Amino acid sequence: MAVDVKSGILPGGPGEGVEVLVSGSADLATEEMLLNIGPQHPSTHGVLRLVIALDGEMIHSAEPVVGYMHRGFEKMAEVRDYRQIIALVNRHDWLSAFCNELGVVLAVEKLMGLDVPLRAQWIRVMMAEWNRILNHLMFLGSFGLELGAMTPMFYAFREREDIQELMEAATGARLHFTYNRIGGLKEDLPRGFMQHSAALVKKIRHRMDDYAGLLLGNEIFKQRTVGIGKLPGSVAKEFGCSGPILQASGIAEDSRKTEPYLTYDQCEFEVPIGVQGDSFDRFNVLFQRVHQSLSIIEQVHDKMPAGPIMPGKMPKNIKPPEGWIYARTENPLGECGYYLVSKGGKEPWRLKMRTPSFSNVSMLPALLPGNLLPDLIAILGSVFFVVGDVDR
Repeated sequence: MAVDVKSGILPGGPGEGVEVLVSGSADLATEEMLLNIGPQHPSTHGVLRLVIALDGEMIHSAEPVVGYMHRGFEKMAEVRDYRQIIALVNRHDWLSAFCNELGVVLAVEKLMGLDVPLRAQWIRVMMAEWNRILNHLMFLGSFGLELGAMTPMFYAFREREDIQELMEAATGARLHFTYNRIGGLKEDLPRGFMQHSAALVKKIRHRMDDYAGLLLGNEIFKQRTVGIGKLPGSVAKEFGCSGPILQASGIAEDSRKTEPYLTYDQCEFEVPIGVQGDSFDRFNVLFQRVHQSLSIIEQVHDKMPAGPIMPGKMPKNIKPPEGWIYARTENPLGECGYYLVSKGGKEPWRLKMRTPSFSNVSMLPALLPGNLLPDLIAILGSVFFVVGDVDR
């Protein structure tokens, strides 16, 4: 039944009308609703809070609130010697422990002008790639879990257990490896490690087909992710995104290619990129990066030289010369940088970090608006971050 908005008369029978109270406008007045996502601890990602402004089911604005896990790593590092920092730095991104400590030792070695033995460099490359796969498997499994698929998470931990067993054989640890030393490594690889590693590459490459079938080829998964949460490459660059987030937006930036370190310039591998920069592309790039890491590990097996893993007997107290240095590495979640200032003592005068997760989270206010609330989890699951890496 039509209502005459101007007169406020509801038509009735002949000559009759029922007066109703109406507003002076045909548009219904609405107001935004603020929704707190968190603070909570969703699995391994860490304690994050998002303040979402909703207009109906449409996200109008989003503000990430960080700092719940802040531990002051940079200031803690400035009152510890360089050996202690290696153990400390494992913990800001607990899924990338080896890669975290690698960046620190590379910075100190560069400042000191140390020549690291070739065998130690190749071992570092192999361990960094195994650690990259460990990280990516966690997010491949958790993304499926966040969209309601439980099986990929079980599969991910099956493969992760195999890799952790391998790395534990060399490092003695399962999570915080502390295997790097300034100048080289803690110790050489145990007997049979290379054969075990080669067998595991073949095993995991075969098992990656399970993830492709469960998720990449899943119609429900595609409906939840294709075209959802598009991030243009220009916006990703403005916010300093790196790693799989930036690559999924079509920009093939990778520190291992653009500024090679260790022996990456002697390895052949590709940098996968996406087309739309949506949630599906981000997942697919992460999936393809695992295959590239497996390829790098196979090349390490073929090129691993004999020789020492340390340049000689190193002093108990490492004292780099006075000066500053910046070293960047390609961590599993993106570019990780260490700015180190030395005054010639056994402790750094200043140590500042550039972590990939911080930039990945900082662009959420540009990514989330315009998307529907039901798509929020599909988008957040594809923005790969560890909150300890944000808060430090």
